[in-house]
Amino acid sequence: MKKNVLIVLGLVTFSGLYAQDNKKEQDSLKNNELSEVTIIGSRSKNRVKTDVPVPVDVFNVSEITKGAPQTSVTQILNYVAPSFTSNPTSTADATDHVDPAQLRGLGPDQVLILVNGKRRHTSALVNINGSPGRGSVGTDLNAIPSFAIERIEVLRDGAAAQYGSDAIAGVINIVLKKNANYLTGGIQYGANLSSGSNNFEGGADGQTAQIDLNYGTSLGKPGSFLNITGTAVTRQATSRAGIRSNAIFNAYNAVENRAAQDGVEINSLFSNINTTTNSAQILSSLKQYAPQVSYFTTAQQNAIASASTIAQMQTALNFDVTNNELAYRGQQRSDYNMSVGQSELAAGQLYFNAKYPLSEITSLYSFGGVSYRGGKSYAFNRLPNGSGTFTQVYENGFLPEIESKILDASAAVGVNTQLFGFDTDLSTNLGTNSFNYDVNNTINATLGTNSPFSFDAGKVSFLQSTTNLDFSKKLDVLSGLNVAFGGEFRYENYQIKAGEEASYGLYDVNGNLVSGILPSNSPLIVTDFFGNKRGAGAQGFSGFQPSDAKEKDRQSGAAYVDLELNATEKWLINGAARYENYSDFGNTVTFKLASLLKLNDNINWRISGQTGFRAPSLQQRYFESSSTQFINGAPYQVGYFTNDSQAAKSIGIESLKPEKSKSISTGFTFKIPEANITIATDAYFTRINDRIVLSGQYSRPTDAQIAAATSPEQAEALTLFQQAFDLKGVERASFWTNGIDSETKGIDLVISQKYDVIQDFTIRNDFALSFNETKRVGDLHIPQSIVNAGGEPYIYSFFPESSRVYLEEAIPKLKANLMTTFNIKKLDIYLRNSYFGKVTDPGATDVNLDGFSSVYEHPEYSAKLVTDLSLGYQINEHLRATIGVNNIGDVYPDRNNPATPAFTNTTPTLSPAPSTDLTNANQFAYSRAVSQFGLNGRFGFARLSFKF
Repeated sequence: MKKNVLIVLGLVTFSGLYAQDNKKEQDSLKNNELSEVTIIGSRSKNRVKTDVPVPVDVFNVSEITKGAPQTSVTQILNYVAPSFTSNPTSTADATDHVDPAQLRGLGPDQVLILVNGKRRHTSALVNINGSPGRGSVGTDLNAIPSFAIERIEVLRDGAAAQYGSDAIAGVINIVLKKNANYLTGGIQYGANLSSGSNNFEGGADGQTAQIDLNYGTSLGKPGSFLNITGTAVTRQATSRAGIRSNAIFNAYNAVENRAAQDGVEINSLFSNINTTTNSAQILSSLKQYAPQVSYFTTAQQNAIASASTIAQMQTALNFDVTNNELAYRGQQRSDYNMSVGQSELAAGQLYFNAKYPLSEITSLYSFGGVSYRGGKSYAFNRLPNGSGTFTQVYENGFLPEIESKILDASAAVGVNTQLFGFDTDLSTNLGTNSFNYDVNNTINATLGTNSPFSFDAGKVSFLQSTTNLDFSKKLDVLSGLNVAFGGEFRYENYQIKAGEEASYGLYDVNGNLVSGILPSNSPLIVTDFFGNKRGAGAQGFSGFQPSDAKEKDRQSGAAYVDLELNATEKWLINGAARYENYSDFGNTVTFKLASLLKLNDNINWRISGQTGFRAPSLQQRYFESSSTQFINGAPYQVGYFTNDSQAAKSIGIESLKPEKSKSISTGFTFKIPEANITIATDAYFTRINDRIVLSGQYSRPTDAQIAAATSPEQAEALTLFQQAFDLKGVERASFWTNGIDSETKGIDLVISQKYDVIQDFTIRNDFALSFNETKRVGDLHIPQSIVNAGGEPYIYSFFPESSRVYLEEAIPKLKANLMTTFNIKKLDIYLRNSYFGKVTDPGATDVNLDGFSSVYEHPEYSAKLVTDLSLGYQINEHLRATIGVNNIGDVYPDRNNPATPAFTNTTPTLSPAPSTDLTNANQFAYSRAVSQFGLNGRFGFARLSFKF
């Protein structure tokens, strides 16, 4: 790792030897230099990056996307900003369509997103599945078309005192285009041309087509503009599954298939195999058609023929026949592969940005847009031998499809003017995000043949309205004092709408909807032939229940003051304080103090310290869901206790309170004029108290566990737990809590260099590196009632090892990239190397191969270097063509553990054999829980851009 970093640093230094006639262009945004104008990190107008007392990166999106294959905001930032991490997930339900984004190793909900300096609304989605950022709520950056963006400013410093809640890790400000002179556009087509394409058969998959248009015009008055962007995208799915290696068919599947061919449906003869009155007919039918299964041995046929009870027949038919049955049906194991990779997507986006001067001092402005995305992802497939598959309907099993309809809309309007000598900005901003879930190609197995095959599973939505009033003024104090103050009022609303009854319902053998759960020995339970309980609701994604449905809202008000004093020409001091009051948890005050000292004309030293906070989101407080999940092959009703529910309170869970933070950052900026090099380096430390986490799963205590309690305190605690689970009607549950404290420390380095080699030949190098480490510190904030209920096992489940790994090791601690651009007359060559450090999988497996799988043994996936190369040619003043490749070396993450060599039909022989298979029978060739840069391999693209 150190060797790779030294090589990259050496390349930057070596490039400086070729510096010749270093002429500076005036367009700082085009150059993307450290002297760019920024609007975050300082409320003083037109301050440049090197004069801001906190680290700010500015990325010119138009310049970046000239050569980069990435077009979504999250992936653009993932490759150009090492302190930023975002990677797509697979088989994680709706999280497949919203990439959780993290800054400086902190959570998706600890970075504040602004658009044109105004707070952006968050997503309605809460990440509850296995992925980095589990339990958090982020902002859907991909709802904003990158073609509408002029630049992205990343403030890598705590800024809650300046901008409010969520800004513990920093702020990302998206600045929309405002040109008023031309029409620009682009057409791009690309595909994964990889050895891993189409489940490692090669060829192409993940075909992506995108059309962008941007039009800017004046509104008839100097300084006015209207800029409109439209984007349409279609993206096909990719799949990187291996050949399935586990059992697919059992002997019962074979016999029922032969019977079905003769019009006899054995599954229709029972609902609960243990209480059916049709035992004789079932046995007779099975004995009649078993001889038609030609590959049964004589001993197997004799066992079937001699079975006189259902229990005996279950034993006789409970063996694997996968290979023989596949041959009989003309199928292969690969026909039963999951769809593991990027989800299918179709999207349309329309955004605008406008300004109209009313007078010399007053202007109206507005911006916003709408984004609609239809996505399709896939759940775990249901095999014929599984209890979730009703083979009378799906004789070969099925792969549930989860279709998400994501609607995101926002609009802001404001006025800039002067009042009492102050620059004044009054604005209001309304934003909403919603997810509607449809589940297709599936079944509610408890309904059998009466079940629909497609379901409306419900909807979640979030609305935010923000009104701001800001004042600022420069005063002639010492070398200059900028005074800024203002206030904010925010309203938030969160809704969950129930799905149709069949999408969530648990039905009994009579077809009646069951409230809660049935006792394990109930004769009303719907079972498969072997007596296994069938799962409720739509397989793959159960719908929201009426008890989950709700509408919750809150209000908050804030006031702030921000002072920025140039004490001397070389010393800048900045101080800010902010008061916020929330209707649901009270008030808080945060502070920030920062300073910049010009040591000489080329070196600045900056330092900042601040307190911060993050208000718990409405989604974390009120998300509620109950669904069937298969755990070790058995279905369980799994739910989430809302933080303010009676169930949560009964087991001692307190209402969520804000996360509180303290952080410090210090660093230097350097200029080397003779080599045209600028360098910025910053070290930081952040402590977060009462960090909000989603607990592990707890199981409903049984009556036997309560009876075996070793103390009255334990019996009481277990009883409360049992009552809480029964109140919710689930067998397992998780909940949100201010469960831990954490510390994050790291360092960022940014080096930029641009020079002219000869006339019409320019080389630019941009190198960035980020290293950070997050650790849980101190004791768990665990209620005594949970300790009383079960001691160490209950303490462990509060913040299990998998949660620790997601917090500390699931994203790269070290990221670096070197972007080199060669401009040779009309030809541009882009070469980018991106280094992604190692990560750890939260799954437990037998890493040391001692025959046991400890919860503290996790596979590590090594660091990787991904190289992008593209060429752009300016055909004429109107047209530009670009071709290129992302991941030209077709680099993949390390294989999952244990991997199957060459993806044969059998698992490898290891001695001793691993006790846990994280590949899920060879389906996840690469980890589904963590990803440094995705698992799609090489991507080639071609783009035609125009400007008129």
